Amino acid sequence: MPASPCMLVVLPQVVALCTYPDLLDSPRFPPDAKDRARRILQSCGGQSLGSYSASQGVSCIREDVARYIERRDGGIPADPDNIYLTTGASDGIASILKILVSGEGTARTGVMIPIPQYPLYSAAISELNAVQVNYYLDEEHCWALDVSELRKALYRAKEYSNPKVLCIINPGNPTGQVQSRRCIEEVIHFAWEEGLFLLADEVYQDNVYSEDCQFHSFKKVLHEMGPEYSGTVELASFHSTSKGYMGECGYRGGYMEVLNLHPDIQAQLVKMLSVRLCPPVSGQAAMDVVVNPPKPDEESHQQFIQEKEAVLSSLAHKARLTEELFNQVPGIQCNPLQGAMYAFPRIFIPPRAVEKAEELHTAPDMFYCMRLLEETGICVVPGSGFGQRDGTYHFRTFDGMTRGQSEDVTRGGA
Repeated sequence: MPASPCMLVVLPQVVALCTYPDLLDSPRFPPDAKDRARRILQSCGGQSLGSYSASQGVSCIREDVARYIERRDGGIPADPDNIYLTTGASDGIASILKILVSGEGTARTGVMIPIPQYPLYSAAISELNAVQVNYYLDEEHCWALDVSELRKALYRAKEYSNPKVLCIINPGNPTGQVQSRRCIEEVIHFAWEEGLFLLADEVYQDNVYSEDCQFHSFKKVLHEMGPEYSGTVELASFHSTSKGYMGECGYRGGYMEVLNLHPDIQAQLVKMLSVRLCPPVSGQAAMDVVVNPPKPDEESHQQFIQEKEAVLSSLAHKARLTEELFNQVPGIQCNPLQGAMYAFPRIFIPPRAVEKAEELHTAPDMFYCMRLLEETGICVVPGSGFGQRDGTYHFRTFDGMTRGQSEDVTRGGA
């Protein structure tokens, strides 16, 4: 993912102070950044980012994550003991899948994933020798999630696997949609009905651009559906420093919150994470700034708000521009870009071009994307890498392109 349009100063300030504590005496850093750094260092072994942390993560950072979740979800309690700091969200997702996957033959664990999907899922499923169970998002209705499609996919998969896990990406990658609260309620009911473990990939929760959409966390909706659901449905939800308005991918900071996991399985999860020692402590510190940003009474707050709003408004503007320009081009159709950071427009490739691609033993959308790269210098990713319905073609692109880059893509499409 490209870096954010502009850097938010507070995160690198705090990480720098934690990395080189002598800077705490420098007048160049605001007092609240220093206070954050001191608090993190006091919770670190040896008061240094260079020491191992507890395998579950630095305790004060897990506490800050829990408080962040409580604020986000309107006061619904979050227990730091259910929080696991991870090496980016990807590490958390892979860890949860690892403890859930088992069996051989038709007893192999089935993992339901959306199509189009983020390729992390198919790769992790393959690595663990689990069974990938595809369910298709509804492109005609802005990539909505239809429970009837989930049910069909589940029942088909039961013939050759043991489906246990349902993965949801909201807001969507690569599709850029934001699922409605009603949809989330229906998914939770379906998981409850079928005894499925829910994985909620919510790393783009801060990236919602459409005024008609709102991010609803699975944890909040689950709680509000009442104890019949909130006390029984197993849920792991994920967040990261890599997305949102921070865009700090290289720190590899992330967390997962795990609910209703059987105590014996939770013990195995802790044991498995202990073998990995701990996630990068600098990434944990970065995650702390994401969940515990400057408060209104702190010196850094005004600058933080200005930078945050500048990033999000820039991304929203570019999402609207990308959608508008793509839909002006014959042969390209782009759904509304409601959230996340990507566009996944459909491309209508002429039959002769499809034939040419087949002669070259190349997927038609790969053929299109390579021609686009050669003729314009713009690199987009063919939709076949994410999955798509047979006979349809797409590409994924970052919806933060400049006007000039977007126009180059549309000229190539034309």
